[in-house]
Amino acid sequence: MSLDPTYPSPSGAQVFFERRELDLIMRLYGRMVAAGEWRDYAIAGLSDRAVFCIFRRASEQPLYRIEKQPELARKQGAWSVIGQGGMTLRRGQELAQVLRLFDSRKFQVVE
Repeated sequence: MSLDPTYPSPSGAQVFFERRELDLIMRLYGRMVAAGEWRDYAIAGLSDRAVFCIFRRASEQPLYRIEKQPELARKQGAWSVIGQGGMTLRRGQELAQVLRLFDSRKFQVVE
């Protein structure tokens, strides 16, 4: 197999979750699906961040977004949980610390 030089090469690398990080997120997601709180998810690897979106229903906007932004690692922390209104609920250096937000209280979706 050879590479065709006529196709443009991808510009820059994408940011994505490592296996360990994705494992922590999927464990949380599995618990919340079993509890009936969440129903669907989407993953995106962008040029500056990786995003894990959590949905109550697939046709709605995400309830929460778990974002990894490596460029903020030394400033505010690479990890953040963003709520439905776009407000940052928690930010930190470690993913496990940020995901404790979901363990601290019972969340309810208000319709």
